[in-house]
Amino acid sequence: MDEMQANQVEAVDALMVIDVQNAFVTGPDAVPEHARLVAMVAVLLVAARSAGAPIIFLQNDGPPGAVDEPSRPGWMLYFSPRSHETVVRKERDDGFDGTDLDEILTALDVRSVAICGVLSEMCVAATAREAMRLGYGVLLPHDAHATYDVPAGPGSESVPAARAARAARAAEWSLGDEIRICASACDVRFVTRESLCE
Repeated sequence: MDEMQANQVEAVDALMVIDVQNAFVTGPDAVPEHARLVAMVAVLLVAARSAGAPIIFLQNDGPPGAVDEPSRPGWMLYFSPRSHETVVRKERDDGFDGTDLDEILTALDVRSVAICGVLSEMCVAATAREAMRLGYGVLLPHDAHATYDVPAGPGSESVPAARAARAARAAEWSLGDEIRICASACDVRFVTRESLCE
């Protein structure tokens, strides 16, 4: 995306940070591009907080024994939400499924969201797809979501870490024409609201 196109990215109302939990962005279980992902999520958090935009953190409750099982170190959110920011715990890929996420967004008068986090083809894609089905505008910065290596399947090769961005791009493509995608978190702008208390 060139500078002219970047300047044309329409501002969004809120930021949704999906499953950026310690297990997925630190240590041996981290996604291959975790350093870039964390840096780009940090860019989005600064921009959203500067604009006073609502921020919703989704936190996955993994099954017993999983790296994101509740109360295990890997389950903890990597970024600390501020007191006025919302945390929605979930057990399924779609962050709307079995949660009050839609009600929270409605109460905050949110009509469009920037989505970032992990995993591209699972929770990010499922939540983005449902958000669009519910009528929200969705913006997905290409460098602010990530996934693991894709293992080989019947008749196919694996996609190693060096090419994991291809899997993320495939996840974007699967979301169809309604999704808005920009090249970088640096291109995302938020609608300015009155500053929220710390």
